[in-house]
This record gives sequence, structure tokens and C-alpha cells, in this order.
Amino acid sequence: MESLPYALLLSLFFLIFGTLILRLFGVPLSMVRIVGGIILMKIGFELFSPSASGGVIPASGADQSGNIAFVPLAMPLMCGPGAIATILGMTATIKRSSAELASFVAIVAAIFATMVVTYLCLAYAGKLFDKLGAMGIDAITRIVGFFVSAMGVALIFDGIIEALQTHGVTILR
Repeated sequence: MESLPYALLLSLFFLIFGTLILRLFGVPLSMVRIVGGIILMKIGFELFSPSASGGVIPASGADQSGNIAFVPLAMPLMCGPGAIATILGMTATIKRSSAELASFVAIVAAIFATMVVTYLCLAYAGKLFDKLGAMGIDAITRIVGFFVSAMGVALIFDGIIEALQTHGVTILR
């Protein structure tokens, strides 16, 4: 849970400076969405697929004696590529909004609300584990992995459509 303040600060950093960083390196937002989606989809597949030990897959180099659920679950999902791509996408919509300040405040409120919900989930994780057991946690991890993968595919899809439209290809709906 000590990573929550860092995730909050990283989220706010990308909200404020993300567009500038993209411009500085000449990276279009559509490409950030595609790469963020690929990474998010990979994380989801890892959560969905069973590991050799039958439990949650630890990240490579993770300390096996520590809390393995932290590395693959908490940090990449709190402020990982999917979250950064989403924040950058929301930042792009602020400039097109007639109420820029209200949009900015709404995004900051959403980031804070996300961190509060994450804190509550992590704070009560032990009690949830006691109630659900290892099999219940495994089932929920796989379901969450499915939805994380679906969010990754959605980011990829949105990035591809945006990239095509940027290059003059029209998409009929």
C-alpha cells in the first residue's frame, strides 16, 4: 500500500506533463494507446493463464519471499501503461472541451477515486483471501485477467482507428 502515493503522483504527473512529453519525443497519442493496450493485454493474459505452480504468476525478478500479488497486480494496474494511456487520452479531450477547468477537475477526481478504491481493496485483501480461499482468488484473478485483456484490446482498437483517421483513412460505422 506504500505504492499508492507513488501511483497517485505518477498519474498526476502524466496528467499535467504527459502531452508535453509526447510532443517532446514526437510520439502520437494513437501509438501510446496501441502500445499501452498491448502491454495491458499481455498483463491480462498472464493473469488469465495458469502458472506452473498453479497460482498467480510472479513478475520476473520478484522477491519470492515477499508479497507476489503486489508486483503483477498492484503496480502495473495502478499506474501502468493502460492507466497512463487512459490519462493521456483524457488529457487530449480536455483541450477539445468547452469547460477545460471542469474537465481537468473531473479527471483529477477520477484519479483520486481510483486510488481510494485501490487502497480499500488492498487494505481488505487479507480478509477477502480468508473468505474466498486460494481457489476463489484464482478464479477472480482469471476473471480480472479477462477484463484487463479486453481493456487492452479496446485501447489497441481505439489507437488503430485514431492512427488511420490521422492519416486520412475514414472509418465507416
